[in-house]
Amino acid sequence: MASKRLRVAWGVLALLAAAPVPPEAAPPAAHTKEYAITFDATALVPPTRWQVPGVTPMIMTLDPDSTDAYRSTERRTLQLKPGAYKFGTFTFDFPFIVTLEGKLDFAASLDQCVAGRETQTLTVTCSRTHPYGGTRDYDYQDVK
Repeated sequence: MASKRLRVAWGVLALLAAAPVPPEAAPPAAHTKEYAITFDATALVPPTRWQVPGVTPMIMTLDPDSTDAYRSTERRTLQLKPGAYKFGTFTFDFPFIVTLEGKLDFAASLDQCVAGRETQTLTVTCSRTHPYGGTRDYDYQDVK
């Protein structure tokens, strides 16, 4: 009887030793990781409110004085997953991307007003994304 128990115990130990080892948990997929992205719109004059639709409170509410939308007078950090987003104020908006590495990317045409490509800080410096820097193509004339 003792030898039968001993054989069963050895059999169980052999099965446990031969059992496949569960693989270590794989790291989370890159597209599910959240990154801390900082938004700095403190250079906007006059100060305004801004949004990232679907992530932050909306700026277009019935009462702009009581909205929870973020003010441009302070920097904010949001946790964003890789993907396409839009930054917007009352006067303009533009798309940007958070890459799989957690870095920012946006159109080169925005470089005059937006900084932070390949970083984790989006800095907006213009009240419009396409400021007019040339000479006027019209002239005011006296109306008599």
